[in-house]
Amino acid sequence: MITATHYVVLSLILFCLGITGVMIRRNLITVLMSLELVFNAVTLNLVAFSHRLSDLDGQILAIFVIAVAAAEAAIGLGLIIALVRLKNTVTLDEASEMRS
Repeated sequence: MITATHYVVLSLILFCLGITGVMIRRNLITVLMSLELVFNAVTLNLVAFSHRLSDLDGQILAIFVIAVAAAEAAIGLGLIIALVRLKNTVTLDEASEMRS
């Protein structure tokens, strides 16, 4: 039987992969995908503990986390389009030079 511990371990793996992707990668698209992994890890924890405690508050909060992740993806896509139009690249090293 799958317990809450299994979900927490899966969430920990997703979170660690996401943080590693954010810290190591220099491609803006990969960083945004890694941030989505972090958001999904948090959402998985919310739903797992909400189910374990038989309370719907965590699941309702998970819906808000999904909405924030969608907004983050939309804003990130806009930043990627602006970076490509300005510098013709999606590396984060070039994004730090956009202040000129």
